[in-house]
Amino acid sequence: MPKIESYQHLLDTCRQYRPLLHLRLDEPGEEITERTIMVCGGTGCFASESRQVLARFQELIAKHELDDTVQALVTGCFGLCQEGPIVKIYPDDVFYIRVTPNDVDTIFEQHILGNQIVRQLLYEDPASGNKIKTQQDIPFYKGQQRIALRHCGLINPEDIREYIAVEGYQALGKALTEMSPEMVIDTIKSAGLRGRGGAGFPAGQKWDFARGYPGDKKYVVCNADEGDPGAFMDASIMEGDAHSVIEGMAIAGYAIGANQGYVYIRAEYPLAIQRLRVALEQAREAGIVGKNIMGSGFDFGIEIRLGAGAFVCGEETALIHSLQGERGEPRTKPPFPAQSGLWGCPTVVNNVETLATVPVILARGADWYSAIGTETSKGTKAFSLAGQVCNVGLVEVPMGTTLREIVFDIGGGIRDGAEFKAVQTGGPSGGCIPKQFLDTPIDYESLKVIGSMMGSGGMIVLSNKSCMVNIAKFYLEFTADESCGRCVPCRIGTKRLLEILTAIIEGRGTPADLVELRSLSNTIIDTSLCGLGQSAPNPVLSTMKYFWDEYQAHVEDQHCPAGVCEHLLHYRILAENCRGCTACKRVCPVDAISGTAKQVHVIDQSRCIKCGSCMTTCKFDAIVNN
Repeated sequence: MPKIESYQHLLDTCRQYRPLLHLRLDEPGEEITERTIMVCGGTGCFASESRQVLARFQELIAKHELDDTVQALVTGCFGLCQEGPIVKIYPDDVFYIRVTPNDVDTIFEQHILGNQIVRQLLYEDPASGNKIKTQQDIPFYKGQQRIALRHCGLINPEDIREYIAVEGYQALGKALTEMSPEMVIDTIKSAGLRGRGGAGFPAGQKWDFARGYPGDKKYVVCNADEGDPGAFMDASIMEGDAHSVIEGMAIAGYAIGANQGYVYIRAEYPLAIQRLRVALEQAREAGIVGKNIMGSGFDFGIEIRLGAGAFVCGEETALIHSLQGERGEPRTKPPFPAQSGLWGCPTVVNNVETLATVPVILARGADWYSAIGTETSKGTKAFSLAGQVCNVGLVEVPMGTTLREIVFDIGGGIRDGAEFKAVQTGGPSGGCIPKQFLDTPIDYESLKVIGSMMGSGGMIVLSNKSCMVNIAKFYLEFTADESCGRCVPCRIGTKRLLEILTAIIEGRGTPADLVELRSLSNTIIDTSLCGLGQSAPNPVLSTMKYFWDEYQAHVEDQHCPAGVCEHLLHYRILAENCRGCTACKRVCPVDAISGTAKQVHVIDQSRCIKCGSCMTTCKFDAIVNN
């Protein structure tokens, strides 16, 4: 890769590399004689042998001496993780799902050599049963608008030429040659971009603060310490399009007057780290990171720092302490990092999704971006959709899209015929939203009104098989374990909340415990040092608000309505349904069931270990757990 000497040189290089992607960009020319096979290279698909899928395609290409007309490349996450590994073939626009290494020979022989689509590997619409050939026609992708994820599934993330071919780094070149730092900041302000890490603070305003504060040194920090359970948006962007984050950081550096940036990324993301390192090395070689970028006189270096996985280091001041080699603990604010951050210097901390969005705004304009979304929440938001939903995956939708549209139209509804019960947004800091709010538009203000929050974008869908008390306990276990311990309300308070929830789930709860839960939660919110402690009780308060009957059932009736809490399960045999077939007795691992053939059986509650084998085995619905 030659060094980019100027903005004009970058534009010329883009034209030079554009043909690399002509099949993928709908620019095939008059006659199609080539094909590009894109294999999902996200963490989820790699775990399902997509590496082997890619390797086999490459073996067959070499074997048939088709290197000049067929190429097989790795790409980022396509989003539909439920159906991975995914293979997309251009320019045919054919989207294959659940491709195993054993399927590759079939695809190659029938599709690549024989021009016949392998129908059994196409997505099948569950409503109509029809096979769908193209990605855009799959219901999961309808209603989405990919901005932060725009290149994931399109380009090879390990080849800077492909990023340049899709006009990568042109926004940086435009900023350096045609815009003043103030103009860049005004553009981000006018676009209405808010931080996607959770708090939703206006990015342009943060940049303006940092530029305005004096300092010989200023820094840009990319917060890639994505720690919410079930969240994988930032990791997927880094895996599929790390160059967009690098470009966003360099633009931020130019805007605030910083010459150094750091990416703080948790060590549990090995693939994202690898792709980021490759991208950085290529960007340095091309002169896009380093000294005198594109001949503009602007210097900007980027270094990677690995985090040890502390959840609290997602909070910007704790992250800064960790970057400095100190214990990852938050501090009181003000001063905010924009005034006094890394080593006491003005510092901008933005998360991955925010920075990946910046180049598009500069390239397409503030008016274009601000026209997407709602009045107060502009643009799009990426979510990791998980839990009891049919289409688990990564989605990006315009702000203002309703929860119903995401869960049922994009997510395909609740799997296994279960009923929707709630959706948890905002991770451990968020709340559980019940079905009466399914038509709530997703934006920062609307979610806050109903007791939840946007967070970084985790979205866990829960069915009627979920116990909401147990869900609250799950998140409290996480936050109590991850508390940095600096302030008493969070260090001690979350543990007391967890003890009370544990007592309730184990059948030891009292009405007084329910009063204490609410009181202690409010105290923790009012007195904790940082946002993580202040939001830790949200899962408790939201589930108590919307699912109070379940808390009452656990305490007053010693019963878990969802049949989840083991200590509150009471398996018993209905005499009117029992046929005396002895099936339940045969499978009981502790001989807790007595009875002879053709006689009603009985369960000894003192010996029952609540394993549920008897209920699963019974063919006559004679065993219940209430």
